[in-house]
Amino acid sequence: MAPSVTDTRVATEPASKKIKPNPTTDPAVYDVHHQKFISDGLPSTAEAWIERARQVGEILAQDAPARDIDNKTPKAEIALLKSAGLLKLLGSKAIGGGGQDWEVGYKVIREVAKGDGSLGMLLGYHLLWSTTANVVGTDEQKERIQKLIIENNYFVGGAVNPRDNDLHITEEGDHLVFDGFKNFNTGGVVSDLTVLEGVYAGTEYHIFAFVPTAQPGMEFAHNWNNIGLRLTESGSVRINKIQVPWSDALGWDTKTKTPDPAYLSIPFGTLLLPTIQLVFSNFYLGIAQGALSFAAKYTTTSTRAWPYGGDNKASPTEEFYILERYGNFFAHLRAAETLTDRAGKEIAGVYAKHGEKRTVSERERGEVAEWVASTKIVTTDTALRVTAGVFEVTGSRATGKKVGLDRFWRDVRTHTLHDPVAYKNREVGEFVLLDKVPEPTWYT
Repeated sequence: MAPSVTDTRVATEPASKKIKPNPTTDPAVYDVHHQKFISDGLPSTAEAWIERARQVGEILAQDAPARDIDNKTPKAEIALLKSAGLLKLLGSKAIGGGGQDWEVGYKVIREVAKGDGSLGMLLGYHLLWSTTANVVGTDEQKERIQKLIIENNYFVGGAVNPRDNDLHITEEGDHLVFDGFKNFNTGGVVSDLTVLEGVYAGTEYHIFAFVPTAQPGMEFAHNWNNIGLRLTESGSVRINKIQVPWSDALGWDTKTKTPDPAYLSIPFGTLLLPTIQLVFSNFYLGIAQGALSFAAKYTTTSTRAWPYGGDNKASPTEEFYILERYGNFFAHLRAAETLTDRAGKEIAGVYAKHGEKRTVSERERGEVAEWVASTKIVTTDTALRVTAGVFEVTGSRATGKKVGLDRFWRDVRTHTLHDPVAYKNREVGEFVLLDKVPEPTWYT
């Protein structure tokens, strides 16, 4: 019988295929913070949620360079996100969630990313995947899955990389069987639930479904060892004949076994794409803001003035070129933040206006996507420039591995290769010159 998403069995991968997992961080290291967050309870206002995220970011920043070097599976850090309540941020208050919208969600992602880009990314992906059923699921699935995630404080990962071959889906009795391989599966190793996506055999129709991560058919390769975002566990996974009840096929009619057009043939069902693209921009921006803050502390405590300039200064904070660079970086980050906030307001507005009846038009969806594309362009360019440029104002000693200043650039560089920003430039150009909104794709 197919396991439902309420199944919590422990995975027992066959010995012949067992791969040694990475060491994990110990949740006990954050015990004092767990106790405080649990005692304080969930924040009740948008401002309080953002402050909670800021606190989490500061906690993570304290040992982020060392954790980046160690590259251990972030079990402890996911536990911190859980005890802080951040995984529940977008859930309805009626079922114990934070009751916040995406405008707040994006700012929360950004605050966490300032301290640790990997955890900002993991939180962002979780918030997207945890609301997937709200966008492409039936009303019954939306309520059931949200309740499951919020009440159990689950962390959600996803095996949905569209650049890989789609998972192959077949039918066996009253359930579906997902089978295939994904090169990237962000957060899967530390997740409670995983979103799967594939193509139903003999059709061109895609199916999304939530499955318990702890089951034998979820075979992680434990092979994520990239230059940046090292704590995101974004390695490959083999989906080995995982069974899913038909009732968990998001947005499908279980009687006719076809996609329900009321949920899957409308512009609203494609909102996941601009929503997650703006997730990316927010952790890019947060990482860059974190880099500038980290560099500023280093400059004021460790950088030395240059003694051979002809107009020698006693302190690096008197050096013209240092002041000029910090001012320029800060101004560009401030402009990027303003644009990013506006795009977040646009996304939140679409969900607020159309979330109940799912009535967004193609044009309205497209115009929101262009706000997101503009933001992606600006945050990509600005974050790369700032995270690389901070070395100019910190000095050669700041390149020390233990200092950890390089992690900000490595994190941004790694993820900005996710999808070429050049296509976002072209897309916005078509909008400006031809009044053309983009057709929905896996990246728009």
